[in-house]
Amino acid sequence: MSDQREAVRSNAKYLREVRPIDPDEICEYVEGNPHPAVVRQHLRELAPELGLVEREDGTFVPVDDEPVTPNRDTVDRFPTVYEQRLEDLLVDRYGVNWHEDATGELLRSTVRRFKTRYLERRPVEYDDDVAAGYAIYHLPGYYAAIQYALDDLAERGLLGRSLRVLDIGAGVGGPALGLCEYLPEDALLDYHAIEPSAAADVLEELLEETGPNVHSTIHRTTVEAFDPDAAVDADDAFEPTAPDDGFDLILAANVVSELDEPATVMRSALETLAPDGTLLAMAPADKNTSVGLRDLERELEDERLWTPTEMGVDDETEDDGDAADRHGQVTVYGPTVRLWPGDRPSDRGWSFDARPDLAVPSFQRKLDEATPDDDAEHEPGEFVNVDVQFSYSMLRLDGTRRLDLSLDTGDWAKMAEMDHHVTNRIDLVAAKLSRSLSDGGGDGSDRGGSSNPLFKISDGSESIDHYAVVTNETSLNRPLLEADYGEVCSFEQLLALWNDDEEAYNLVVDEETVVDRIG
Repeated sequence: MSDQREAVRSNAKYLREVRPIDPDEICEYVEGNPHPAVVRQHLRELAPELGLVEREDGTFVPVDDEPVTPNRDTVDRFPTVYEQRLEDLLVDRYGVNWHEDATGELLRSTVRRFKTRYLERRPVEYDDDVAAGYAIYHLPGYYAAIQYALDDLAERGLLGRSLRVLDIGAGVGGPALGLCEYLPEDALLDYHAIEPSAAADVLEELLEETGPNVHSTIHRTTVEAFDPDAAVDADDAFEPTAPDDGFDLILAANVVSELDEPATVMRSALETLAPDGTLLAMAPADKNTSVGLRDLERELEDERLWTPTEMGVDDETEDDGDAADRHGQVTVYGPTVRLWPGDRPSDRGWSFDARPDLAVPSFQRKLDEATPDDDAEHEPGEFVNVDVQFSYSMLRLDGTRRLDLSLDTGDWAKMAEMDHHVTNRIDLVAAKLSRSLSDGGGDGSDRGGSSNPLFKISDGSESIDHYAVVTNETSLNRPLLEADYGEVCSFEQLLALWNDDEEAYNLVVDEETVVDRIG
């Protein structure tokens, strides 16, 4: 079988440069004339190594070099194909009326229990019931959140069509399915999940609904015990820990707060990141996990894992000298910014994005509506979770930032020096790091009493929270309201004030203020 596989590989390497690879043709060139279905299976297994994608007509062609284009559309619902597969799994485990009677009560109590443990910051142990309840309650939101974060990379051509991905703590698969949905059909995904718990069983079921160019492997071990060199590629075509190889994308979604030593784990993960790859860590939007994610980002930042020479980068030929200096060094790509050379933020770091709610999936609606009328704990919608609110951090090793600016105090005020500017009109450059908080949108303070749009902003130098508050909207300052989360804006004629109640700076955007979005 190994000789046969090698023969298929050899023929595919030759033909990929000539014409589409047809299993019906290759079988004629392989000793023993194996059935085309056998050849097709070999080609599917070899596809990640050879960079091949399977087309609808059954032939294989090289994956396109063009990067993935951004989606930009609103994610409005969890796809029906995954919705039905999850319901099939629930029926198999608990019966046709899984949401009713004793099994429904089991799942509802399970959801309540892990929600309580989460709020109490206690670990959640995953058995089959917890995995099922977690999928019902959390799968859709995580599926959507990852796609919005991926837009940040795709908009700048940093998400390739050929991706080798490591998903740390993959859980029941929300981020994995979101990634698969985000990629076009002609993309090649070599996906490796680390998941030791019963959640891996749900993940495995749902991944079966992905396309033919998704090649998935689930490593049922802890991240601490995971050995990428031994586990990922038996053919030795890929060396994850080599500086010039590695994963194109590493996901750590909703897992950082569950790790005993998150910095140690993420540091080890970064050592398997490709020179031009991204580590994308995500967390729920609540204060503890969001701030914890930002603390981790700041702890890892500026660590040097490889020298430019080890990564095959020639500093003398690098166009961007500053970026060359950062090769092999952990750099924050986004959404937070570092606009002042040498300065780093030390504020509390609570920053998260919020997107439109999803349509209610059938499995959430069924579980919620089947709650008995005499359940005193229940409020309608208790088991519906369609909010899409999340924090995320992107780290790279090639020095690339979402927007790489180097400001000068001769032109712009600096947040680290804001105490010198209070009661003055100033010019400022900063990133918008929240949706409007004026409706009590979640910065932890009682800001709901004001109807004025209010946004957390940052230039990466601050030690105290700064908020831009729009007291008089005009056509000249409206770009602030229109800017996306993480987008950098320039502000002219802001009024700097100190807010004693919130112990933060309020930067007033009024009729004298001009705001521009920086591309």
